[in-house]
Amino acid sequence: MSENNVKVSVIMPVYKVEDYVGKAIESIQAQTLTEWELFAVDDGSPDNSGKICDEYAAKDSRIKVIHQANAGAPAARNAAMDKAVGEYMYFMDSDDWTEPTMLEDMYNIARENDRQLVIAGYYIDTYYNDEEKFTQEQVVDSVIYKTQKEFRENAHKLFDKNLLYTPWNKLFSAQYLRENNIYFPNTFWDDFPFNLSVVRDVERVAVTDKKYYHFIRKRAESETARYRSDMYDKREEENGWMNELYGHWNIMNGEVEEFLSRRYIERIIGCIENVTNKNCTLSTAEKKEQIKSMICSETSQKAVKLAHPSSLYMKVLLLPIKWKSVCLMYMMSCVISKVKSTNTKLFAKLKAGR
Repeated sequence: MSENNVKVSVIMPVYKVEDYVGKAIESIQAQTLTEWELFAVDDGSPDNSGKICDEYAAKDSRIKVIHQANAGAPAARNAAMDKAVGEYMYFMDSDDWTEPTMLEDMYNIARENDRQLVIAGYYIDTYYNDEEKFTQEQVVDSVIYKTQKEFRENAHKLFDKNLLYTPWNKLFSAQYLRENNIYFPNTFWDDFPFNLSVVRDVERVAVTDKKYYHFIRKRAESETARYRSDMYDKREEENGWMNELYGHWNIMNGEVEEFLSRRYIERIIGCIENVTNKNCTLSTAEKKEQIKSMICSETSQKAVKLAHPSSLYMKVLLLPIKWKSVCLMYMMSCVISKVKSTNTKLFAKLKAGR
């Protein structure tokens, strides 16, 4: 296959995933669209991940392996972006896998409708042992937005379904990314700011109600399972980005304001659980002091008044914030942390139903 015939460039950072990367690669090899190239970027992985990628590349010329010193997932993705020749770019994680018609379906939607961005549904597979899992489906109805304004006015519904935060449920026009000089920023949780850069001025967007990507929650060492001492600061920064985006779009109404408030307060709950996480080494007094600063802030108090969660679970969790009850919030968060560490199935169901 010549470079001129590459329809999709698949980009995948690889680090400490020797038990998973083979399935990820094979899910791309199984795609019904065959005109793809895959960049597997070995980001200085200390295990056999890079070697496994080399073995697949030796048997399939469409697979290209980049070996580099460890610099993080953003640098790995960016290195491949500069080498990619496909009409469209697709980003996946090396510990997940995809359904076989994904690239073909999304490519056809993009080409037939002249779209810069195609958004699909996906699965969250949370394993509570080696064989059993709880599967959550994230999806909205299919739509081809007629105008930029229509997309912007409805974007909060996509954010609300967690469809705009990650790159792996999307197909991106390579031309659009290059013309706007969009790369992954050098930060942890780089997916979100990258996608904000994409949607900020995008004009032609399509959404499909089909689901393809399987996001796997299984590895204890994965980014989503870690304790983060700076999580609250990061969430505050992200909230600023969201408000700036809607300011740039000049869109603010009751529905959007409620969504932004609910989004913020749900993430504050996550920050509080992060403090009571078993891996947090702060003293009980220090934990309570951090919780107090989070729930008593002006931003939290405003958000909790405007937010209208649909589940009883979230409504109950918001009560200690409304009451500014640090002790009650601490106790409830300790229970959540206990459930998270001992009953993955229940925690996944509660999180999915919030």
